[in-house]
Amino acid sequence: MIHVPKQILTTEQAMRYNRQIVLPNFDLDKQEVLLNAKVLIVGVGGLGCAAAQYLVAAGVGEMTLIDDDHVEKTNLQRQVLHGEADVGVNKCVSAKASLAQLNSDINIHVIQNRLELSDYVELIQPLDMVLDCTDNLASRNTLNQACYQAGTPLVSGAAIRMEGQLMSIVPQQHSACYACISAYFGEQNLSCVESGVMSPVVGVIGAMQALEAIKVLCDYGQSHVNKLMLFDGMTSTWQTFKVPKKVNCTVCG
Repeated sequence: MIHVPKQILTTEQAMRYNRQIVLPNFDLDKQEVLLNAKVLIVGVGGLGCAAAQYLVAAGVGEMTLIDDDHVEKTNLQRQVLHGEADVGVNKCVSAKASLAQLNSDINIHVIQNRLELSDYVELIQPLDMVLDCTDNLASRNTLNQACYQAGTPLVSGAAIRMEGQLMSIVPQQHSACYACISAYFGEQNLSCVESGVMSPVVGVIGAMQALEAIKVLCDYGQSHVNKLMLFDGMTSTWQTFKVPKKVNCTVCG
């Protein structure tokens, strides 16, 4: 999904992002798409930290972070934007400080409270991309519904134990949505507290969310729309399954 750029890359920015710009068929135009992109990341835990740092490093122009949680010592094992001195600090505030050190050109906004469906729809409508980095099925379904109502692409990720999953939803393409598959999962109240999670697994999924977001934003490469990707950290392998759009889906049907 390419938008008409409002900002033009400076010479300094072109030098900074040179390793992306020289990629085949990426060039300055797509880097300027990133420069003008407005991205929302919901959840600044393991997934959100990984996704945010790569999107900020890649040159996304504006980012909003949402999380009402505060940094705990047990988060430091995998939530790489937070340090020991950040324990007790809101995760958005901690992440913003780290991301500003990474790339001071990016405009970063924070929302330190949870939102309802109507709030999400209003917030998401003017944005270009949403990354769901939450840790529960109810939040994923809410974001899925909000993005479909707003017509905004969504990259949904999840990780637990040694496993992860990834799915891209693009309403403009009338794609299958998260609700088309969530019924098969049931309400799994699994958390890292009871089940554990391996640190690099959230990094793998979060980094893939960032990559998918860039591909959808820039119409670059092949994004995984209408597909569910499952990662097995025990064997370091991926499986990809086609996700047919449910005719009677309450969100996209």
